[in-house]
Amino acid sequence: MMWITFTETVKKKINDKAAYLASLLIFVLLVLTSQIARAELTPQQQTELRSLLYQDCGSCHGLHLTGGLGPNITAKALEKKPAQYLFTVISEGRPGTPMPPWKSLLSQEQIQWIVDELKEPTKP
Repeated sequence: MMWITFTETVKKKINDKAAYLASLLIFVLLVLTSQIARAELTPQQQTELRSLLYQDCGSCHGLHLTGGLGPNITAKALEKKPAQYLFTVISEGRPGTPMPPWKSLLSQEQIQWIVDELKEPTKP
């Protein structure tokens, strides 16, 4: 009886470690994927997207993205928002609000770059 309890405990610890390692691997892959998507754009494309962000998005979200017609979208204001949520909002827009869907004008890579830029702004 004691042997069965011991083996069950060992199996559970192995499963817990496997789940932990799988979670860690997924996290690392997500971070790397985010960086790869950001790196695929040329410096000129990044400059154009940064301009779009501060001029087009800034027309509703404020020149410094601190809010206006649309909400504050600074990194601090968005720190608790998941990147996937931001991607969806930018891609699909927000029905019933002035926020338009951008998926017909921007590629997934461009939208991901904007999400990354909003979450962790880089210097121009």
